[in-house]
Amino acid sequence: MHDTNDRPLLSTRAAELFIAAFFIILFGITAWGSWELGAGWSEIGPAAGSFPFYTSMIIVVCSALIFLFGARNKEAAASTYVTAHQFKQVLKVLIPSAVYAGFIGVIGIYVSSIIFIAAFMMWLGKYHFIKAAIVSVGVSVTFFLLFEVWFHVPLPKGPVEAMLGLN
Repeated sequence: MHDTNDRPLLSTRAAELFIAAFFIILFGITAWGSWELGAGWSEIGPAAGSFPFYTSMIIVVCSALIFLFGARNKEAAASTYVTAHQFKQVLKVLIPSAVYAGFIGVIGIYVSSIIFIAAFMMWLGKYHFIKAAIVSVGVSVTFFLLFEVWFHVPLPKGPVEAMLGLN
């Protein structure tokens, strides 16, 4: 008997079939677009779409084989790919990471990173606020110096950086 938090959520076969189907669709679209761009030979050699077309077709064929073999695999149907507890652990990282990525365009990468790192340290790592603040600000300052000052690579900035004159 499984714990309610550790019940099977997805079988290995379902995961294999889903990913194989996703790749067939995604790389089928890529192959189609590459074919329209030109996947044959031109006067000077391979056309622009040749490499992406043939690469996409290899992935489509391999994914179709995985789909066919996966559909017949009875062992994979019985085995658990992920439990509810494991999926919950993944979501603990995935959802905040998606929110972080969304906030980069709104408040800039440096402030978003400070909030993201500090929140993770306090929430998952159980660190004290002061330690989390020092580390998160230190990481953001280090990245600012590394990218903006030394490499001259501008990263997305927000209103706080504008207020500090760092644009």
